[in-house]
Amino acid sequence: MKIHTSLSVIIRLALWLIMLLGGAYYSIINDLSNPYFRDPIFHLGTALLGVGITLLAFRAAKNGGRELTKGRTGNTPRLETNRLVTSGIYACMRHPMLFGLTLLPLGWALLLGSPTFISRVAPMEMLFILLMVLLFEEREVAKKFPKDYPAYKASVPMVSFRVECLKTLFRA
Repeated sequence: MKIHTSLSVIIRLALWLIMLLGGAYYSIINDLSNPYFRDPIFHLGTALLGVGITLLAFRAAKNGGRELTKGRTGNTPRLETNRLVTSGIYACMRHPMLFGLTLLPLGWALLLGSPTFISRVAPMEMLFILLMVLLFEEREVAKKFPKDYPAYKASVPMVSFRVECLKTLFRA
């Protein structure tokens, strides 16, 4: 199966992979002498929490992605839209998938049980993801939908912590 998508999406996916794998490598090398990294109880606790957070991140991506497909008509490439989606979870927040996936570095760090990844690298990666949304995603969407996006942006927050929005975002 051949997947057609834009260079921008491919670059973002590559950055995600580099961040997650590079962050893991750097952190594990840095943690080899850390007593927590060798503690099985620490690993069990962080792994359980990591599984939960990682599942939430993937649920958000799945739920946001499912709604986002409503913005794809014709031969629009996968992971792209040609209509602005403002329904479902997108009525609560403008970037639900990216908000959920911002949790992925923390989930991955907890799964690995790496104190350096948990305390330093994952927070930096999460901040980097938010900056990518602000600097690139927002501009691309505004450029793609110049007539509709300004009003949508004015009425819907980038992310929302309202309970009903979070329930919709993370539902099974």
